[in-house]
Amino acid sequence: MTKARNHRGKPGNGGFFSSSFFDLFTHGVTSKDFKDMVRRDAREALQYYMRKIDFDELKHLPRYRRYPTIMWRGFVALAYRLSPVRRITFAVGMALFLFGYIQLLILNAQLEGRISSVPLLFISFILLLLVLLLELRDKLALKGDLEIAREIQFGLVPEGPFEQDGFHIYCRMRPANTVGGDYYDVIELETHRLGLVIADVSGKAMPAALLTALLQGSLRTLITAGHKNSDLIAKLNVYLCSSIPDNRLITLFYGELDTLTGDLKYVNAGHNAPIILRENQTIEQLHSNGMILGFSPDAVFPTATTRIARADLLMLFTDGISEAFNPKGEEYGEERIATFLSKHMDRPANTLIRDMLNDVLQHCGSARPTDDMTLMVVSHDA
Repeated sequence: MTKARNHRGKPGNGGFFSSSFFDLFTHGVTSKDFKDMVRRDAREALQYYMRKIDFDELKHLPRYRRYPTIMWRGFVALAYRLSPVRRITFAVGMALFLFGYIQLLILNAQLEGRISSVPLLFISFILLLLVLLLELRDKLALKGDLEIAREIQFGLVPEGPFEQDGFHIYCRMRPANTVGGDYYDVIELETHRLGLVIADVSGKAMPAALLTALLQGSLRTLITAGHKNSDLIAKLNVYLCSSIPDNRLITLFYGELDTLTGDLKYVNAGHNAPIILRENQTIEQLHSNGMILGFSPDAVFPTATTRIARADLLMLFTDGISEAFNPKGEEYGEERIATFLSKHMDRPANTLIRDMLNDVLQHCGSARPTDDMTLMVVSHDA
């Protein structure tokens, strides 16, 4: 019988340094991940904990008072994000650590034989590690719930491309977090008629995702009840005004497309203006003609009309695309969107939507996208 080679990282080892052990810490890791952790993640974490500190208020203080004050307020901001018991444990752990560290560096000679710094540092390590493990457990449990919520959210929107009477519709959604506040839909209304929807709920993550589910259910219920165009959006707005918090608003574009004639009747409730790229390379924008949803129950939403002719291209998007910023603070902008469409109009719609999203992410560079990104492309065969 041939013996398995007992080399670290080789199959057949089966020991502590088996290949699976090294894969656990090395699989999928790149140098870019380390750079992002140091440059971007650490900076964003610091901004998160320090965001409620008014640094302008502290400018007048001398340095020996300013920096300790900033550290103290940062400590308090972090502590108040913990539960009361964990807050006490965290405070005791930090106090023991500081006392032990100061004793070790400065007072060791004076306190020698009275109190050893090693037990204090060890106890502080155990307490802080306990708080870390408890918080990590909560985060992992929440992450599992968020992954399920993500599956549910993506299950509410059309999964694949849609084709009817020469029209091809492709959609892509990229939440900034696990779940997001963007929503799109393609709804079969009647024979040769489709409803096109794209919306953006203010906010991010779970609160916004819950409101998108409410929006989708309400919209589809009203469509089933026979409401159309401006009447549909007006009734949707009245319901949302009574159902969502005052600090939450929704922008929405809703269009009813006749797939035989290409006629598009639409209502734009404060949403980013979709772009139509005509066959002759001219640009038409479908600007807002109504108020944002959820602001006033008396808002009026007039219907406008346009036509998508053969070889024309319609792109709908959320502000996560147009307002994507790079590290210099420059946004992608609607002008770049129009330019990209003009240069790559000959590409298939599914390729175009993928390449545009990649172009936006390339523009962002090392800056993490802070908003959800959604694209919908409607093309008409020539």
